[in-house]
Amino acid sequence: MIRILLNGKKAGLPEVRTAVTALRGQGYDIEVRVTWEQGDIKRLVEEAVSEEIPRIVAAGGDGTVNEVVNAIAHLDAVDRPEIAILPLGTANDFASACLIPTSPFDAIKLALEGTAIPVDLVKANDRHFMNVATGGFGAQITADTPVQLKNFIGGGAYTLSGIIKAINFTPLSGKLRTAESEDEYEVIVGAICNGRQAGGGQILAPTAFINDGLLDVLIVSTFPLRDVNVVIQELLNPVLDGKYIKRFKTKWVEAISGDGTQQVNLDGEPYYSEYFRFEVLPDAYNLILPSLCPCINQ
Repeated sequence: MIRILLNGKKAGLPEVRTAVTALRGQGYDIEVRVTWEQGDIKRLVEEAVSEEIPRIVAAGGDGTVNEVVNAIAHLDAVDRPEIAILPLGTANDFASACLIPTSPFDAIKLALEGTAIPVDLVKANDRHFMNVATGGFGAQITADTPVQLKNFIGGGAYTLSGIIKAINFTPLSGKLRTAESEDEYEVIVGAICNGRQAGGGQILAPTAFINDGLLDVLIVSTFPLRDVNVVIQELLNPVLDGKYIKRFKTKWVEAISGDGTQQVNLDGEPYYSEYFRFEVLPDAYNLILPSLCPCINQ
C-alpha cells in the first residue's frame, strides 16, 4: 500500500487521476489525501504514521517534498515511513537530478514497486531540507520570482528574473566556519548542497551524492565585470577551487551574517536568520529511487 499526499493546488490535474485509476485497476492499493491549508502535510504525515502506512508519496513541487521531510524529521527514526516523490512542481530539481519520472503514471508505479534506499537529510538550525539551501543572489531569484511567471515559462523564469535582479544585487557578507577553517565571505551566491541542482535545472554540485554523509558547498565570490569569463570557466569546472568559485565538501558549515538578518532558501522555501548551521544527518530516512539514480554513491 502507498498513500499519496497531494498538494491541493495540483488536485485537479487529470493525468494524476488517470494514473491512480489505471494503477488501481491493475490491483495496486493506493490511497490519496489532498492538502487544503498550511500545516496539512504535517498532520497527514502523522496520520499516516499512526495508521502504520509503510510508504507515503510527496506529490507536488520541491516545497511539498520539503514539508514532508520536515514532518518526518521530527519522528523517531523507527517510525519514519518510506518516502516516494511524485514531481508536480515547476522546477522539481531534486526529483529531476535523481531521474524520478515526470510522468504521474511512471512516478506512482516507481513509488509502488521501487526500492527504498537510506539517504541523508540536512538540518538547518531548527529546519531541515533534502536538496539545496541557497543564499544571496540565488535566494532572491527563487523567493521573488512571481508564481504566474514560473507557471508560464517553467524553469526559465528563474533565469529571466535573475537577469533583471543582477543589476541591483548587493553581495552578502559575514563569516563562514567549518571544522577545518573560518573565513570572511562576501558572496554573490552561496549554496549548501545535498542534491545536485536548484533554481529550475541549474547544476550547483555535479559531484554531490545524497547518501555520502557530506555537504557540497559552492561559494561564488564578488568579482569585477571584466572577469566574468573567468567566473564562467570556473563554474564549468565541477571540481575547481578557483579565484572566485570555491567548492568543498564538509559534514557541517556555519554562516554568521555581517549584515543582520539574511535570507536563505531551503528547497526553495524562504528562511531568515543571522546565524545558520547546516549539518548532515546521515541515513536519516528511506527514499524510493530508480535503480540507476546518479545521485546515489553505489
